[in-house]
Amino acid sequence: MASKTRSLLLATVCASVMTFPFVRESKAEMKPTLSFSGVPGLIDMPSGDTMPDGTFNLSVSKFGAVSRATLSFQITPWMAASFRLQATGKWNDVLPDPNDYSTYNDRSFDLRFRLAEEGAWMPAVTLGLQDFLGTGFNSAEYLVATKTFNDRLKVTAGIGWGRYGSYQSFGNPFGGVRDTWDSSTGLGSELNADNWFRGPAALFGGLEYKINDKWTVKAEYSSDNYNLESGDRKVFERKNPYNIGVEYAWGDNVRIGAYSLYGSEFGFSFHLVMDPKNRPGTIGVLGSGPIPVITRPSRASNPDAYDGGWVTQADANGLLRKNLNRYLEKDGIRIEDFAYTADRVQIRIRNDKLDAPAQAIGRTARALAAVMPASVETFEIVPVVKGMGVSKVTIRRSDLERLEHTPNNAATLRERVTWADAGEMIPGGAGAEEDMYQKLRWRILPGFRVTSPAHGDVGIRASASYDLAPGWVASGTIYQKIAGNSEKAHLVPKGGTLPHVRSDTRKYNEDSDFAFERATLAWYAHPAPNFYSRVTVGYLERMHGGVSGEVLWKPADSPLALGVEVNYTKQRDTDGMLGFGDYDYAITTGYLSAYYDFGNGYLGQLDVGRYLAGDVGATLTLDREFANGWKVGAFATLTDASAAAVGEGRFDKGIRITIPMNWMLSNPSRQEISQTIRPLQRDGGARVDVEGRLYDTIRDYHSDRVDDQWSRVWR
Repeated sequence: MASKTRSLLLATVCASVMTFPFVRESKAEMKPTLSFSGVPGLIDMPSGDTMPDGTFNLSVSKFGAVSRATLSFQITPWMAASFRLQATGKWNDVLPDPNDYSTYNDRSFDLRFRLAEEGAWMPAVTLGLQDFLGTGFNSAEYLVATKTFNDRLKVTAGIGWGRYGSYQSFGNPFGGVRDTWDSSTGLGSELNADNWFRGPAALFGGLEYKINDKWTVKAEYSSDNYNLESGDRKVFERKNPYNIGVEYAWGDNVRIGAYSLYGSEFGFSFHLVMDPKNRPGTIGVLGSGPIPVITRPSRASNPDAYDGGWVTQADANGLLRKNLNRYLEKDGIRIEDFAYTADRVQIRIRNDKLDAPAQAIGRTARALAAVMPASVETFEIVPVVKGMGVSKVTIRRSDLERLEHTPNNAATLRERVTWADAGEMIPGGAGAEEDMYQKLRWRILPGFRVTSPAHGDVGIRASASYDLAPGWVASGTIYQKIAGNSEKAHLVPKGGTLPHVRSDTRKYNEDSDFAFERATLAWYAHPAPNFYSRVTVGYLERMHGGVSGEVLWKPADSPLALGVEVNYTKQRDTDGMLGFGDYDYAITTGYLSAYYDFGNGYLGQLDVGRYLAGDVGATLTLDREFANGWKVGAFATLTDASAAAVGEGRFDKGIRITIPMNWMLSNPSRQEISQTIRPLQRDGGARVDVEGRLYDTIRDYHSDRVDDQWSRVWR
């Protein structure tokens, strides 16, 4: 595989290694398979199939000097998106290029839309836009249909434009003139809608036959003439349009294939398919089970049990708290504060272990039912994050007792539970446990530094935090590189006149294998109902240090949040140490932000303000979040910086992925791995990467997030 795809290949291998021990057994039905481009398809041509909703896949393929690495995500049941990196070798062997590329690297985005779902007579029909946002090197549009027969045979036929209309084209069905790609012009990231479905069109098609649950054979007729590669540049010789191949499926997750292409080349593919909704293998989340809900005696049978005189007992708080800890400690739940009246109890908890907030709420409610005297009817559970009470969940004890063993008990309980601002503590609380604060926490995880989609490093990232007092957190992160190819990235991508607030990423990665990435002191507070605040001072990230302040308005039961952030930063030295001497650059940035939960796991965020390079604009982010903590999203930023000032790539954009550790390891854990991937790291639209921003800090315990996994309240 060409070195230009090593970074994404490394991520693929790491994910596959973690997944292999738990590969799910495949079922008998004929499922969609993937093409060389990492989308549902035959070999080099797309199909009308659609991947299951929420599916995320990584694909690596190679034939001749052409290598591809693709990330694809089924955003909704009817829409999918892909990001692809293609490396084409031998680019200058015959015909010199004005940019002097020995290997031409191209980045592209695709969109696919399902127009019809396969039925008894109706084929699956898909409309696709390939490389709709990029340089246009791989630009193509297509309409394709696929029909399955007897769960053994798939037949595909389609019509394509652009690349897919370049072999044996039959005219110009919709008229118009299609622009010709030229490597010496353009900066990429252009939405060339005027080219869509324009120019000559051609037909393509093929067959896919499943021999058994493991083996599949494919044959196709390709309408891609590879004019750019097999023409004057002679990257490879396209002798004919026929491709054949065989694929082997290892369960539902892994698929490999070997192929003969275009009468002259041998190729292979590797596909890793992950469904965030299903854990690898058949193992669920391990850990202790819940205790039963202890039912009180009826008031008529034991009226003395409901006497509230116990509240005057001097040692009641200590005894009750001790008994609660017996139940909660095994689940990693700590008591921040605890107070009560004769009929109401409020407990403030910190959840250090359970990944599902609903489960932490449920376990706490069960513990209260087991410990509190019978006169207590109302449970107020206040989750605390970084010293802030982030919501108050009110549950009636009688509802717990009545609903534990009834059908549809989670939904019924949710109708009766209320969410509100944390508010003030009931008088009489004893405060946090002695060992809750002034305590060091640390972790060591695999770490990635991505310079570009084709270049990055893998290493070890060690993080530590020290809770000084409620709301006060000192933290730091160091990184040590083990292997990678960051030094082979272009030092500064083509074009651009903005300050190098991000485009010098290679220099930072190249100058030191070891780095103090972060060292900060943060103060979190809950100054008023529905308002939260944060101030962070120190080395905020690898490239910038300074001070960051933020205020967020977010009612606990609202899908809407509004925030404001202001930062003053200076650019750090490239050697990974603590100096600021290499760059004489400081700037004040700030943003107004709006967040909205659209429901069903879809989130939107709009940030408007001034960015690190001094440009002014807005960033739109769309995420899909799953109940188990998986998150896949995309973002794009447009500012007043001109395309010439930004340079190649034109505007900041990318995808971000968060994978919870417990999804892979099946052990209760709140740790996660997150990675942001950009086609190019440019200076326009860049923000300082502050850890612990408020929205993601508090939202886990607000109703819009907890509702997604409320069924786990009984587990």
